[in-house]
This record gives sequence, C-alpha cells and structure tokens, in this order.
Amino acid sequence: MADEKFPEIQGGGSLILAWQVRNKKVLVVGGGEVAAGRILNLLNADAKVILISPRDGLNPEVAYRIERGQVTYHDKLFEPSDLDDPAITMVMTAVDDPEASTRIWKLCKEKRIAANIADVPPECDFYFGSVHRDGPLQIMVSTNGNGPKMANIVRRRIAATLPPNIGEAIAKVGALRKKLRVLAPGDEQGPKRMKWYVLSRKLA
Repeated sequence: MADEKFPEIQGGGSLILAWQVRNKKVLVVGGGEVAAGRILNLLNADAKVILISPRDGLNPEVAYRIERGQVTYHDKLFEPSDLDDPAITMVMTAVDDPEASTRIWKLCKEKRIAANIADVPPECDFYFGSVHRDGPLQIMVSTNGNGPKMANIVRRRIAATLPPNIGEAIAKVGALRKKLRVLAPGDEQGPKRMKWYVLSRKLA
C-alpha cells in the first residue's frame, strides 16, 4: 500500500457543483448592479426569484426584470420574517450595508439556508465563478473569492480554445441520449445504450 500513487490532498478549495435550482425559490436582497448579475444567473437556471429591495435606486436591469414579471418583487427593506417561507432554497444579498448583510447571514445560519453575501467571502456558503455559456455547455472558473478578475481572464482564454458550435454539438448528443433511453430504458440496459451511442457517433 505504501508504494501506491494516489492524488495528493490540496486543501482550501471548493466543491464545484452544478446546483439545480429549477422551479426553486431563491431570495435576493438588494437591487443594484451586483443583484442584477445574480438575478440573471438565477433566471438562466430557471429559478423562482424573490427580490426584496426598495424601488428607489433600482438598477435599470433589475427594474426591467420587475416590469417584465420575471421576478416576484417586494418594494421594502428586508425583515427576518422574509425567511419564514420553508420553500426558500438559498439567499443572496447584494446591499451596501455590511451590518445588515451579516444579520441576514446569521439568520440564514439559524435556519440552515445556504447564503451568499456579496463581497464577504467568510460569509458565503458558495461562490460565483466566471462562467462561459454556450447552450447546454457551462464552464466555470473559480478563484474561491481570491481574484474575480483573474477568473475572468482564465475563463476567456479557455473559451477561446473551444471549437465553434460546441454547444450545438452537445445539445445533439443530449437529444440522442434521450432517444436511446426511450429505446432501451432501465439501468440494466446501460451497456446497450452505450454501444448504440458509440455506433451512432461512428456513422455520423
């Protein structure tokens, strides 16, 4: 066993996951530029966004989302009772009041709700990375809150090396896999589906 070569542990990282929030409630507190980015990410993931922020000072993009009915909007300041809905999956704050943000974070900890407090890494259960999107393809680069601008640089360099229309190709692969699952349902038919899939790729 001593001669085995296993990967070395590299602590200090994050567990990067594709968190499925489709049709799940996510509470966003704040209506500025950072909130606009958070809301767009959530809507792209088909989440049900609940937004709490006074109307005065809303970012133009956030106001647009509200006008289009893309979010459930409450024109007010955050109150602890806003976390009483058990269906809330996560909370994101993007306000210019550090004390208020910390209070919200502590309330989320009490209720065991995952939270992201903008620009305060120690008060984040998860981070946003720099994301490249092409249809179903999503590539995220994370610096674990250390250097967001560096993450953008790395993401752009990775995206520049990708083949054109890679997203469309992946979408076609996904459609093929769905068809094969209909033709050969059940986990026990996995090997058969894989053979058909490999054969179809050779014939394409």
